[in-house]
Amino acid sequence: MNIELRHLEYFRAVAEELNFGRAAERLFISQPGLSRQIKQMEDILEVQLFERTKRKVELTAAGQFLKSEVDYIFNHLELTKTQLKEIAAGNIGELRVGFLGSAAHTVIPELLVKISQTFPGIKTSLEELSNAMQIEMLEKDKLDLGFVRLARVPESLEMKMVHQDTFSVVLPLGHPLTEKGFKHVGQLKEENFILFSQDYSSIYYDKIMSICEDRGFSPRITHKSVHALTIFKLVEAGLGVAIVPTSLKQGYDLKVKFIEMDKIKQKTELYAVWKKGNRNAALGKVLELI
Repeated sequence: MNIELRHLEYFRAVAEELNFGRAAERLFISQPGLSRQIKQMEDILEVQLFERTKRKVELTAAGQFLKSEVDYIFNHLELTKTQLKEIAAGNIGELRVGFLGSAAHTVIPELLVKISQTFPGIKTSLEELSNAMQIEMLEKDKLDLGFVRLARVPESLEMKMVHQDTFSVVLPLGHPLTEKGFKHVGQLKEENFILFSQDYSSIYYDKIMSICEDRGFSPRITHKSVHALTIFKLVEAGLGVAIVPTSLKQGYDLKVKFIEMDKIKQKTELYAVWKKGNRNAALGKVLELI
């Protein structure tokens, strides 16, 4: 036979009252019934918990130890009940977030600050992933929230635009073309281009190609990467020029310069994506902040 929660409740009442009559009244049971339950508990544990005389009841050393443990157990149960309600409400939990590197300097930090201030019980785990990998992991319930640059996502997912950005050309710091002298990207048609690869985002890659095509040329692409830092390092080394979202100029200290192309029709959009019917209650809370 095992100790049950009722045994601990009966024991706690007697340990606090040190009187079987008062403890029985408090528990709404008979005094003989309470005495039997305590005796049964002592038999199961194979220790004596109380010293009983006709005049008084005292805890034994084993009883004193058990009382402190029982106090801890009941306090922990109350805390657990409170936490369960908070988890069910989405105020406590973990959110698994995937993102593109280009979201790491604006959208992601802003969101993390909002979560920390509004829902301090929600923890986030972050992973930089390609568009395709985020979609796959969202569908397999390995991510709760993604930040992608895609025009469409599978029907099982929801999407919401969270940020629209202009494009900028990135040049080595010593490049002769200045912001004042820049008219359009066609001025760079003889340059080598370093671009994000189609693996990063095919729609994003197509937009960059269309920016060049609108000025009557196809860029000579010599290097591709999925990492902004790699692209900037290659530009810094004089191996070519690049076209990236303007927000990427934040967070890097390299010998490159950005010239924003704010007059062209092409913009780049970042979308928050999540799976319909995701049961993580914390997701609903965070979506309110986006």
